[in-house]
Amino acid sequence: MAQQEQQQIRLAPSVGARIRRFFDAFRLITRRNPNVMLAMAILTAIALLTIFAPLIVRSDYTQTTTDLRLPPSSEHWFGTDAFGRDVFDRVIAGSRVSLYVGFAVTFISVVLGLIIALFAGYFRLLDHVLMRFIDGLLAFPTILLALALIALLSGSVNNVIIALSVTGTASKVRLVRGQVLSLRDEQFVEAARAVGAPVWRILFLHIAPNTFGIVLVQATFTLATAILAEASLSFLGAGVPEFIPTWGNIVATGKGYVQVAFWISFFPGVFLTLTVLSVVIIGDALRDYLDPKLKGQFL
Repeated sequence: MAQQEQQQIRLAPSVGARIRRFFDAFRLITRRNPNVMLAMAILTAIALLTIFAPLIVRSDYTQTTTDLRLPPSSEHWFGTDAFGRDVFDRVIAGSRVSLYVGFAVTFISVVLGLIIALFAGYFRLLDHVLMRFIDGLLAFPTILLALALIALLSGSVNNVIIALSVTGTASKVRLVRGQVLSLRDEQFVEAARAVGAPVWRILFLHIAPNTFGIVLVQATFTLATAILAEASLSFLGAGVPEFIPTWGNIVATGKGYVQVAFWISFFPGVFLTLTVLSVVIIGDALRDYLDPKLKGQFL
């Protein structure tokens, strides 16, 4: 009995082995694709600015001054806004909130989506019940559903994360469920059932590792979408409050002064665009590598 279980375990590589093999392949992609290398460099630079933001910020970015709408200079690298606050300091400080929301939403929605999809795809009756609820969530546009949830919860960083996690989880369940349905009847799953492996072991040690690639690719696009969604909500005044700087509400602060002080919205917009574009480029590279039809062309 133990020998049979060892044989079926060999058919399903361990999580550690899959992760190592995947990142070895990603390093190969990075070396051969200059766009991915550039995207990684941009993300690394922004991540370092975010991590060391308390050391980089030079002023109290929440205090208003009389230096209203000053253009970029040696004293104010990105100029000042309509309240006299240093735009550079606010952009750097705002990167912490924007990226925190993005990564938190990505982690929560991916983990919840994976767990729900595993059970929904494995148990047929549960699948019928859960997927009707998921279909209902997917019927609403993401921003509208997020706006409705924030209207109920009120605007704050944590409530934005909750609202975007709810809207993001539904799409992950739909995607991963399809993968689970195709894996449910594979030989290594049948072998695990034959030796009496418990359901949790089959789901998390045999089926889940085989969804790692598609989940990781989806996570990159979720990160980009979450950062954009947070910026959109904050721009509309329904997300993070204005006194907590994020890229979205900094852009919103300067929307009325584009013709006379474009730098207020321009610089946070550049950071937002570069971050999202870099994440999407990396996600595209991962998707192309994992697609059997494109893998040979990509490498």
